[in-house]
Amino acid sequence: MSDQQPFSPPGPGPIRVLIVDDDALVRGALTMMLTGSDTLLVVGEVDDGIKVRDAVREHRPDVVLMDIRMPRMDGLAATEQLCREPRPPKIVVLTTFDADEHVLRALRAGASGFLLKDTPPKDLITAIHLVAAGEAMLSPGVTRRLLAHVRDPDGASRRDRAQELLAGLTAREREVAIAVGEGKSNAEIAAEMYLSVATVKAHVSRLLTKLQSANRVQVAILIHDADLI
Repeated sequence: MSDQQPFSPPGPGPIRVLIVDDDALVRGALTMMLTGSDTLLVVGEVDDGIKVRDAVREHRPDVVLMDIRMPRMDGLAATEQLCREPRPPKIVVLTTFDADEHVLRALRAGASGFLLKDTPPKDLITAIHLVAAGEAMLSPGVTRRLLAHVRDPDGASRRDRAQELLAGLTAREREVAIAVGEGKSNAEIAAEMYLSVATVKAHVSRLLTKLQSANRVQVAILIHDADLI
């Protein structure tokens, strides 16, 4: 990166959304669904992954809805490229398959979650709000299904790396990490552990640093890689 300014986190205004899909009908349908919400603002549409970085720099979205399969640069490569930017926007992968190898690779690269393309509008809007707020968007069942269905030749090395990273946590941090892996929100973790939400947020922030994770989804994947759930 060069002279570009860091991307800003969501502010008090509507959540800014960039739609990336090579199908004009899909882009149009998503735009129509999202513009019905007062809390969301579609700031742009892109038809290929190769255009995503420039579109993000121009429109500065908070959340990118990213199609996986596109002609010149697919969503996986575009996600990896965006996640190398300083403070990138949150990325939600769009797919037609819920056990897709590309989805798992995108999550490992830094995507905040994924949605099926036939997700109802209400659930789509809720998901965008969740990822914009930094919450997890994958249920434990979805994560387990992804890991179970995708053959991982590096499974043993991933397990060793996950266990090594987790060994550096305090007992409380490990407890919070497992709760994140179980798909629990900050509020649920706080209630369960008799902590304030602010304290849980502080724990999660330290977890992201110690576990070298971009977001809660990557923490959850580490927990599953380490066979703790």
